Amino acid sequence: MSVAEYQEDRGVALRTVLASIAGLWACYFVLVTIRAAIGLELQGELLWRRALVCFAGMAITFLMWLLLRLFDRKRLGLQIGAALLLAVPASLAIAQTNLMVFADIQEQVERKIAEQRGFSIRRDVAGNIVIEAPSVPGPDADGPLGPDSAAGTNRVVLPSDELGRARWVPLIELAIGRYFLLLSWAALYLALGAIGRAREAERRENRFRSAARAAELRSLRYQVNPHFLFNALNSLSALVMTGKGERAEEMIQGLSSFYRHSLAENPTGDVALADEIALQRDYLAIEEVRFPDRLRVRIDLPAALADVRVPGMILQPLVENSVKYAVAPTSRPVTITIAAREEYERLVLTVADDGPGVCDGSAHGFGIGLANVCDRLQARFGLDAALTSGPVEGGYRNELRLPLVRDE
Repeated sequence: MSVAEYQEDRGVALRTVLASIAGLWACYFVLVTIRAAIGLELQGELLWRRALVCFAGMAITFLMWLLLRLFDRKRLGLQIGAALLLAVPASLAIAQTNLMVFADIQEQVERKIAEQRGFSIRRDVAGNIVIEAPSVPGPDADGPLGPDSAAGTNRVVLPSDELGRARWVPLIELAIGRYFLLLSWAALYLALGAIGRAREAERRENRFRSAARAAELRSLRYQVNPHFLFNALNSLSALVMTGKGERAEEMIQGLSSFYRHSLAENPTGDVALADEIALQRDYLAIEEVRFPDRLRVRIDLPAALADVRVPGMILQPLVENSVKYAVAPTSRPVTITIAAREEYERLVLTVADDGPGVCDGSAHGFGIGLANVCDRLQARFGLDAALTSGPVEGGYRNELRLPLVRDE
């Protein structure tokens, strides 16, 4: 397993977390800057302070993630509860940072806003905040802020001791806004975690499915060798019993060559079509020792298809069936043909013979051999491969249609 896969197995990747945090606060910076730029001066003074607050927000959000990730493998309810609780101190910390960074310019901003709205804000010598606005004549002469007949203005004085008690109000108001901002990021993080776990489960399922398929292919592949070995040993025994020692020795050498090549391949892997057909030549050479006067072989392999990949020993049961059901029961020469062609970007393999085609009223070969080939094709290609078998005029024909897979 790679480092990236290991990190994903443990939760959302660190690079994804950092990107989400940076994206959240970058969006916040842009949106707040656009809003503040509408009719509000001092943008230069506000901009770098806002950037500083955003960087502090990134750091605090990252610390929140370090705690939240401890709940990655917990139930979703616990994860949501943790996010709700952890966002409280984080939002208070960001709000306090915001107040500290903007403290020295806050009065200037408030004064500018007051001027735009037609009133003024100042502090008197006692530290009280004085809000003044021109009197507006009308039915209510007192005005909204209270009368001041001498100056012709409305005035409100906020004592400094009340200001001290009200300092926590801006903190709470800011914290509430940042709280929902952090909850939005936490919801994104939990969603990314859920997606990651779903992908992890899918990868794990694919690994199990691949392992099961490999085991199935290995089992089916090894079914071929014992079946063929049983027939070959019977033939070898017959040669020995009839005193045909030279042919028996020739068969032993051919058998040795056949197994040396067949067992050298990965039982679950693909082989070049040229190698697969060469293996069948070795097999038929063994059978030619048994049937020297009856067995004829014809191979048709275009050079352009020699490197196409096919499942190892996929042709073996078909060739063996032709020997068993076409060559062995007859006394006349029988030709077994192995051919390959490309048709509509698919590989078509044919194993045919000009034998009797039907034995004892049943189509030859519908047994373990063909079932093995069908099972292996399904395990390897699913519905993308097919085998058709049946008697034709002048013999019997097996045709495999496979995806055209080449070495990359």
